[in-house]
Order: sequence, then structure tokens, then C-alpha cells
Amino acid sequence: MLRFFVIYFLFLSFILPVQAKEIKIKNRDLILNANLNLVSGKSLADGVVLMAHGTLAHKDMEIMQSLQTMLLERGVNNLAFNFSYGQTDRHGMNNCEGPHRQRVSDDFKEVMIWINWLKDNGVGPITLLGHSRGGNQVARYIIKSPDSLVQNAVLVAPGTWKLGKDSSDYKKRYNKNLIPILRRAEALIKVGQGNALLKNVDFMYCPQTIVSANTFVDYYKSNPDRDTPSILSRSKVPVLVVAASDDKIVPNLSDKMKPYISPNVSLAIVQDAGHFFLDLFAEDLADVILEYIQETIKR
Repeated sequence: MLRFFVIYFLFLSFILPVQAKEIKIKNRDLILNANLNLVSGKSLADGVVLMAHGTLAHKDMEIMQSLQTMLLERGVNNLAFNFSYGQTDRHGMNNCEGPHRQRVSDDFKEVMIWINWLKDNGVGPITLLGHSRGGNQVARYIIKSPDSLVQNAVLVAPGTWKLGKDSSDYKKRYNKNLIPILRRAEALIKVGQGNALLKNVDFMYCPQTIVSANTFVDYYKSNPDRDTPSILSRSKVPVLVVAASDDKIVPNLSDKMKPYISPNVSLAIVQDAGHFFLDLFAEDLADVILEYIQETIKR
């Protein structure tokens, strides 16, 4: 069996050599970066999967690297980018020391910046893919006015939300009450001091960090659009949600999706996979994505 896999991957390497490089572009005073992975013999005109990572993460984390490689092995071009979070040429996990000044609206703008870069370089059909919080951000993009070249979307273990969940999660993680901190940040915004920095504040996965009032409120304020399943009926393009049956970070996603499945909204479940689809589960995930792209691009 091992010999078979070795021969198989050598065969793939022979017939599908790749052109991979890091792309850097300017956005005002920031440098944005992404990994562009083209199958040899193909160009952007053949289409691309534009890939967004999860919370405070990056394009080279294991799930993103695995998907880049495995989609290439299946003959699919892809571009995996880093959200800048307000930092120039950012690589690796976001620095927990801060200061954190990013906003979700900035992330949406960067999705559009990369789409425009692809268009300027002659791209064909675009599949948007997002993992975890990146999946919710992609969902919130496609329910508005996605570019006409965006043909479909794949949301991998996208984030869900319900009223009170942020407070309970914050209490569980930090043994602190979220609401007084949120109210303090909102008060600063109300008097025009949204850029003021809160110090020694627990924020997302980062304990005792520095974060602007704008950023804290942006991440923690009540917003039903953060609940991916419930907004997908508004999607302007076909969308596939991929759930991991053993996901501890976004649990019970398949159950939450069931009321929202429609001709435009599909659900696939990778059995026994966790939130990050590690090891062989990444192969299963890549197979599901490929099949969906092939089906929806034909429409």
C-alpha cells in the first residue's frame, strides 16, 4: 500500500508540476501577501480558489498548506492570502502582544483587493473558500454584492453565533465578565475615542494584551450575521458548507445547517474529522471541494 501511494504521488508530480510563488501587493501603506499556486500548463484564466484563513491565523498554517497542496494535486489553481490585521507583510500567527487595531470591515476590503488583483491578471471563475472565522467572512461577502467572477463558495467549518455565546465563552476562557469591558470600549467609541487602546485586556485567544476600543467592539458586539448558517439563504452564489463531525470548536454545525439547506446551499460532512481536518481528513476535504467546484462551475 505504501508503495502504491509513493508511485501515485510521483505520478502526480510528473503530470501536475506546479508554479508556486509568494505574491506581494501594496494597499496604501501596507504590504499584503499571498501564496499563488498554479498547476503547470494552467493559468489564472482556468480559474482559481481564493482561500481565507481563520481567527488570527495565517495562510501557511497546516490546514491551509494542506489544501493548497492537495488542490494542486487535483489540478486546481489556488491563491491563499494573509489578512493583514493592520500589519505590513504579516506572516505567521498574529502577534498576541498587540496592539490589535484590526476590524472585520478591513478583512472584507482585503478579500476584494485580492479579487481585483486576480481580475487584473486575467482570472477566470473564482471559488471563494474560507475556514472557521474566515468562512463566516466569506459568507458575509457573498450575501452582499460579490464580484461577477465569483462563481461559488466553500465554507469549511465556518463560525456560528448566538446571543450570549460571546459572554459565556469569555467567562469560560478567562473567568471574567465580558460585558463591563465591552461597555467601556463602546463608551470610548461614543465620545470619538475608538482608537484609544485598552491595556491588559483579554482579547480572543490573547490574554492580557493591548487592543483598540474599535477592535474590541468589532469582534464582540452582537451581530446575527456572525451566525453563518442563518445568513446563507441570502447568498448570491451557490455555497457549500463542509462540517467536521468531531469539531469541538464549531460543534453541531451539521445540525445547525439542516434548516437552511436549499438548491443553492449544500452541506457535506467529513466523518471523524476535527475542526482543522488534520492528516488524511485533509484529503477527504480536498475531494469534497473538488467535486463541488466541478459540479457548480458546470451550471
